[in-house]
Amino acid sequence: MAFFTRPHSASAAVKIVAPTAVPGDPIKTSTKKDSTQRQCRNILIYGSCKFQDKGCIYSHPPRPTTPPSALTPQPEPPGVSAKLSQAVNAPVFVPKSSPLPPTSPPLSRVQAQPPFTASTLSTSSPASEYDENDSYDHNYYVPGENDGLYDIYSAESVVPQVQALEVNSLNKSYYPQFQPEYDQGLEYYPKQSTFIRQPLDYHLYSLPPPSLPPSHFISPTLRTDLQLRSEIIHTAPAPGLNLPDNLQGYHTLVPLESVTGERRKFGNWYSTVYRATGKDGRAYVLRRVSDFHLMHQAAFQSIEQWSRIRHPNIVAVHEAFTTRSFSDNSLVVAYTYHPNAQTLYDAHIKIRAPTFVQGRLQAAQQYVPERTLWSYIIQIAGAIKAAHDQGLPVRMIDVTKVIVSGRNRLRIGSCGLADVLTYNPASSSRVPGVPLPAEQIQEDLVMFGKLIMAMCCNNVAATNNFGKSLDIVTQHYSADLKNVALFCLSKAGSHKHIGQLFDMIGSRLLTEMDDLQNGMDYLEGELMSELENARLVRLLCKFGFINERPEFARDARWSETGDRYIIKLFRDYVFHQVDEHGRPIVSLSHVLSCLNKLDAGTDERIMLVSRDEQSVLVVSYKDVKACIASAFAELSQR
Repeated sequence: MAFFTRPHSASAAVKIVAPTAVPGDPIKTSTKKDSTQRQCRNILIYGSCKFQDKGCIYSHPPRPTTPPSALTPQPEPPGVSAKLSQAVNAPVFVPKSSPLPPTSPPLSRVQAQPPFTASTLSTSSPASEYDENDSYDHNYYVPGENDGLYDIYSAESVVPQVQALEVNSLNKSYYPQFQPEYDQGLEYYPKQSTFIRQPLDYHLYSLPPPSLPPSHFISPTLRTDLQLRSEIIHTAPAPGLNLPDNLQGYHTLVPLESVTGERRKFGNWYSTVYRATGKDGRAYVLRRVSDFHLMHQAAFQSIEQWSRIRHPNIVAVHEAFTTRSFSDNSLVVAYTYHPNAQTLYDAHIKIRAPTFVQGRLQAAQQYVPERTLWSYIIQIAGAIKAAHDQGLPVRMIDVTKVIVSGRNRLRIGSCGLADVLTYNPASSSRVPGVPLPAEQIQEDLVMFGKLIMAMCCNNVAATNNFGKSLDIVTQHYSADLKNVALFCLSKAGSHKHIGQLFDMIGSRLLTEMDDLQNGMDYLEGELMSELENARLVRLLCKFGFINERPEFARDARWSETGDRYIIKLFRDYVFHQVDEHGRPIVSLSHVLSCLNKLDAGTDERIMLVSRDEQSVLVVSYKDVKACIASAFAELSQR
């Protein structure tokens, strides 16, 4: 059954039709016939008629051979005033080719049509309205939600307009509310901006998460940071680098460090870091050590042990191999790639130029906040303990090897590489699960203490002048932080281990755990807002399934009738609007707003107009949603 005959659709489409003639109706139709002796109005208004030789039925007097002087006032010809008044009240000019009778009133935007019923929808052929050669009327435009006239099309104002339209004369070409603006020549169409970059405004289709206390680990620009990471993964390498196309299954190599100028060294070897795509399509970090000759295959044993460690503060190790793809003997170790990460040196110690803050030039912050330092200490200590429990020394606790992969999130990188480079068969035999020797534990703790001093003093060589560095720590930080640094730098003992460090900072662990839980709650709120973000895609898929199916083009029960006709008009309302100049309106906010209201099935009403402007329907989003559900259910049953 068609849409307009359903008994449950009480608030369905409201058809706007022309008023019928009733007794006492002030609308009068002229019965006078056009006279061939009447002077053409084009001559009076424009001075000439371009249809004079093309069948114009009115009189065209000969034009004067001598134009009147502009300086001498010319007397008014006799009978001109009478002719002007007669021309004003003259019947409407209708060409002979028009199918309309001469007594028809001027066409309005809302045409007089019989009320829509199931029979009229099924017997009519509105498919011709969507012919490929059919074009839009560039002067017609239905305001959207973001336009200044949105309140005119609200649910409360549509019904009064329909009633007012029925009692007004059809000699009006537009709605009475619009007429003053047309007469004054006001430009009420908003200028549409051009959207270049997609996606756009990610928060438009999701509710904000509940208000939570700020977390030490959650960036206030989380969505922007995630989008930036996604874009960095797909950056292309610069041309002319002469990088190998394939490297043991890795391809599309992109240098993450400068390959020109002074080369960076890793111990006694030159090292370069690349980003590459693996066989599984994921991005990895490849640290290449140049001119390295592998003497013992057993040196890769430590890489295998590191590959079994998965810790949130350790960059995961995947594999190591040697290659000659760079025209030399190179050692390559593959790690997990963390986009847009930077080292501790680049994040805190590297000298920065002064910046303008509120119109004043201020120097960069000189010292790292103590709260941030405690977070760094706890995370690095946890990573060291995880490695020591597996019987592995870290040996990479340095400001140039520890990376910041998020807000205050640390990860120790390049693990296992030093074990391969300094492999010694006589002293490198390690049994998994056996505690580390005291000298290797002391080596890691001393490196940890040097890193703490470098962060406190913003100087990599802070321990070279230990007395002055200790004074800076005492002046700017608490005694607990100084005691942690002194414990790591103190002499080795037979019972000294990383677990004693946690006994010293036990109270700081509670603050760290609170921030982690707050961050987890915030991320759960963000995830909750994204659970149903595919609902609009489902609506678009239903549009694609229903509209203009080629196999049902000749089926009178399906094509362009009933629910499908309303769905097509709604599709034009959402996607096919044009401005006053005929340019397509490309506004993602309008599309998202309409689809969200359709998904919710609100009672707000909208006006749907056919492409030939012969049909005008006033429906609610709830009605359109019911039409889509009915049409899709019928299509599924077929």
